[in-house]
Amino acid sequence: MKKSNKALTALLVTGLLFAGCSKDSGTSSEAYELKDITFPLEEAVSLKFMTQSSPLAPTDPNEKLIYKRLAEKSGVNIEWKNYTTDSFIEKRNLTVASGDLPDAILDAAYSDYDLQKLGKDGTIIPVEDLIDQYMPNLQKVLEAKPEYRSMITATDGHIYAFPWIEELGAGKENIHSIDTFPWINVDWLNNLGLDMPTNVEELKEVLLAFKNDDPNGNGQSDEIPLSFIINKGGEDLAFLFNPFGLGDNWDHTVVSNDGEVIFTAADEGYRDAMMYFADLYKNNLIDEEAFEQDFNTYVAKGKDEKYGLYFTWDKANISGDNDHYELMPPLADAEGNIHVARTNGMGFDRGKMVITSANENLELTAKWIDQLYNPVQSVQNNWGTYGDTEQQNIFEFDENTNMLRHLALEGTAPVELRQKTNIGGPLAILDEYYGTVTTKPDDAIERLDLMKEVMSPHMNADNIYPKVFFSLDELKELSTIEADLFAYVHRKRAEWIKNEKAEEEWGEYLAELDRLNFPTWLQIKQDGYDRNSN
Repeated sequence: MKKSNKALTALLVTGLLFAGCSKDSGTSSEAYELKDITFPLEEAVSLKFMTQSSPLAPTDPNEKLIYKRLAEKSGVNIEWKNYTTDSFIEKRNLTVASGDLPDAILDAAYSDYDLQKLGKDGTIIPVEDLIDQYMPNLQKVLEAKPEYRSMITATDGHIYAFPWIEELGAGKENIHSIDTFPWINVDWLNNLGLDMPTNVEELKEVLLAFKNDDPNGNGQSDEIPLSFIINKGGEDLAFLFNPFGLGDNWDHTVVSNDGEVIFTAADEGYRDAMMYFADLYKNNLIDEEAFEQDFNTYVAKGKDEKYGLYFTWDKANISGDNDHYELMPPLADAEGNIHVARTNGMGFDRGKMVITSANENLELTAKWIDQLYNPVQSVQNNWGTYGDTEQQNIFEFDENTNMLRHLALEGTAPVELRQKTNIGGPLAILDEYYGTVTTKPDDAIERLDLMKEVMSPHMNADNIYPKVFFSLDELKELSTIEADLFAYVHRKRAEWIKNEKAEEEWGEYLAELDRLNFPTWLQIKQDGYDRNSN
């Protein structure tokens, strides 16, 4: 007991030291009493923001060319408290808890629960009046696509944050319609004289050949037939659930065409898929590290082309931008039917930037943020910029058409270059910007084409689960249930692949889902869907 008290005291002291040390750099800016503001300001002023960035990006965001240009155009210098992405959430929460608030938090990564709780306790302010009075660029977006105003408005009628909006395709051909793509080593298929698999039995035979027949021809048994990162979004093996019933996606939620919300992880097809994966594991076809590896390890083996089949959003980030891997088409079920479960994804995040209650320059801050919603600026915020003489550029700027044209990446991983140069958001890129404001990036064009040609024709669901803005009480109950429910589902996902007990334990598993308040969770999700559909 004494040891616990000492530990608690140490934590409190650490928290006080953090608050004390960061006070000067973390406090909000002074009140400038500026009104009817137009940019650039006659006399430069500063605002104090918190943000996050990739470890690949400059420690000081003001070294990014995007921010240099914004400072020059506006006359507003931003004093940043910047943290790398891996530590940002913790540092953000400590700063907010200390009460030592910056003017605003950019790339805030706030959940719906965070937004409503912080809005209710007065830590962040509602911004709907600021949008209507001072933000014509964002107003244009919300007028053109009124569904977004609905999506950013909480159940209490307030807007607490500025969104990130990226449209790339619509409906089943939206670039986010499937998170995880399966990439198969076609060099190995060709070396062994194998055809592309069309069903799960053919896939097993291909994986067995990858394991036993030395497809890379080096005389060693160093091939990894199948790899993934269990329970990790685009790197999970969710795509392989498709031939079994409803399929699966990252939140295990699909919507039937008659509007019923269904939990995929409680469907019998889910059990059957787990039995199939257990058989692959028993035959040593699954990467043993798939249950514990981090992304860097996953990438390292991908760069060495060790995989026969793996999963990710864009193969260029794992195995490189080459022809050695191709998208594996969806597999047929036992009756020859092909179904692809849709991911409940879209290019939308309603918690990208907030203004805190410490801010005494609301008009100035709102007008600075509104610059980010200028179409040409939004495009750069999302992908990167042009005219940088010190590093590779994402764009060239065509002065004749005032268009940003994507440049060839020349082998550079798209995600790495963007993380070095972009600013994440808030922003808005609408489909009508393509061909007028910017071109589509090559990797997006390729993915959209693959979605349209290979995946979309087999998406049997007309709808996805939408971006419902639940009430604070609903979110509390959902988060309480999900903490145990999803942890249990994910644990069993890994266990069943290894122990072959999915069929034996299925009844016990369903009973445990009920004990973990799964029926309540499902009813809240159904109620939210029904509200959103009316």
